[in-house]
Amino acid sequence: MGAVLGLGVGVGLVLMASAFFVPRGPAPVRVPAVRLLLARAGLPEVSPGGLLVVSAVCSVVALVAVALLSRTAPVALVFACIGGYLPFAVLRGRARRRQREFAEVWPEAVDNLVSGIRAGLALPEALAGLAVRGPEPLRDAFVAFALDYQASGRFVDALDRLKDRLADPVGDRVVEALRVAREVGGGDLGRLLRSLSSFLREDARTRSELESRQAWTVNGARLAVSAPWLVLLLLSFQHDVIARYATPAGVVVLVVGAGTCLAAYWVMMRIGRLPTERRILR
Repeated sequence: MGAVLGLGVGVGLVLMASAFFVPRGPAPVRVPAVRLLLARAGLPEVSPGGLLVVSAVCSVVALVAVALLSRTAPVALVFACIGGYLPFAVLRGRARRRQREFAEVWPEAVDNLVSGIRAGLALPEALAGLAVRGPEPLRDAFVAFALDYQASGRFVDALDRLKDRLADPVGDRVVEALRVAREVGGGDLGRLLRSLSSFLREDARTRSELESRQAWTVNGARLAVSAPWLVLLLLSFQHDVIARYATPAGVVVLVVGAGTCLAAYWVMMRIGRLPTERRILR
């Protein structure tokens, strides 16, 4: 009995130690946030370094222009920060518009797939046909898919590269549904695609209604946070007024004002935000 008890304790200790000392499998590769933003904006060919260079150039241009205009270093530094953030703001806006545009055209793309399959096309051929018959925003991605499939003949690998090019949450769901349909097979593919098209159309309609109601909150927050800095830029034409911001008290006013604007904008966006759909099937 004592030997069995000792053996059980020893096995338990070995198992607990293995959790700390036995090497684990390879950790998932984490893609930098800047690269993900570029992919969502439809600019995967642009490197993060290139984006940082553009941001630095915008910052320097804003710094020099406002410094020449106002002759006040603290004000010029504030607008240099705004100029450096401008490329990232443009990219985020482009990514949101692209995702919204994709959500609107995916039901039409799935309907085209259903039509192709009814006509007797295989699933890869129907997907490749979207390069010609599909919605305009999706055609480039499906042209690349057709070339990938023709070159390799591996449907799963071509689907993975299609997901990377689209960088779209709705696209991930469509691609994974097609992958499952391809693996399972059978005669339910058309029914699955029709159900998917109906679901995507209803989801896009609901989200569009919510975004239209949210727009006043977002636009109001943007107007409120930008108005003080537009006034400050106009004051730069009055050198005797803008020179007061070069004093220690003026610097404190700029720093406190910037912090207040950022905090208020963050709170307003948190209040009026909608749930963001994430890519969970990458």
